[in-house]
Amino acid sequence: MARSYYEVLGVEHNASDEALKKAFRKQAMANHPDRNPDDAQAEARFKAVSEAYEVLKDSEKRAAYDAMGHEAYTRNGGQRAGPRGGFQGGFEGFGDIFEEMFGSAFGGGAARSRRSAARGSDVRLDYAIRLEEAHEGKTVELRVPGSQTCETCNGSGAAPGTQPVTCSTCGGRGKIRSQQGFFSIERSCPTCGGRGEIIETPCATCKGSGRVTKERTLSVHIPAGVEDGMRIRLSGEGEAGPGGAPAGDLYIFLSIKPHDLFEREGPNLQLNATVPMTLAALGGSIEVPSVDGNRHRIRLPAGTQSGQTFRLRGQGMAVYKASQRGDLFVEVSVETPRNLNETQKELLEQFAGSYDAEGASKAGKFMNRVKDFFRQAGK
Repeated sequence: MARSYYEVLGVEHNASDEALKKAFRKQAMANHPDRNPDDAQAEARFKAVSEAYEVLKDSEKRAAYDAMGHEAYTRNGGQRAGPRGGFQGGFEGFGDIFEEMFGSAFGGGAARSRRSAARGSDVRLDYAIRLEEAHEGKTVELRVPGSQTCETCNGSGAAPGTQPVTCSTCGGRGKIRSQQGFFSIERSCPTCGGRGEIIETPCATCKGSGRVTKERTLSVHIPAGVEDGMRIRLSGEGEAGPGGAPAGDLYIFLSIKPHDLFEREGPNLQLNATVPMTLAALGGSIEVPSVDGNRHRIRLPAGTQSGQTFRLRGQGMAVYKASQRGDLFVEVSVETPRNLNETQKELLEQFAGSYDAEGASKAGKFMNRVKDFFRQAGK
């Protein structure tokens, strides 16, 4: 006794259309002959699954099957029949599902795939800019090597006054179909290489390719606030497509050169300012630049220490695609004098003798703790 179509698909009698489709996909994937080359029964199981789904996915056929079982689809000779012809062993109704599972070889995706493959290649350019240029933005002239559409034939590949002719092998589809067992497979046409056309009189300039290798100059705007590693995409400015097909895209990858003064952290800038010991001790002011070239004065309080940081709000980098700016952080480094002359040494010795006689400073407190440690250790 033949198994019911519901058993073949592994679903209940009240299964929804979505459940039927899901079950068919699972069974078809599992039993496809290409996935089971060593299983002689795979093709029979695959055909049974397809037959079951062909009936159950149609509401009219399913109603007849539920009422009469296989008898609703049996006619003289043992072939399957039924409402509107029933299952005839073909797979015309499965194009979308087969294409989703196994690719465009089963249907209309072939032409779409051919058109997509004809698109020109994308091009990458690396371009380094200064930090000031990243802050302000700029327009640059870039020389881009690569292929362009042939101006002589406008990309057709055919000599002026002639036109490509439809390929007689594939009829202009770019694909040929061959039968393998109970289903057909589409492949690129070997005569036209998938173009669907044949150039009988090639263009003398591009030799029939529709493209020529030529360097060109592009004006490219780099917006303010770009960061290291960002890319700019110029649609249609890549390699020209063959036979007049659309061009690829141009991608410009930006890098920012190291700066002598500033270090960047996102929208903020870091500046290290070295000041003499006397200025840090007595207090005063220093002048620092911002990335846009403006001058800014910072007031240092008396007793400023190394590592102390001062913040200038809104004096950092421009923010990409925004109106605000980051901040500028100025970190102070106190310089200890070297190569002192005799007078300077004498003055510092006098200062050292009078400074912190009672050990009230941090340095004095530290030395006192060291002395206590040695005394307790008996050293």
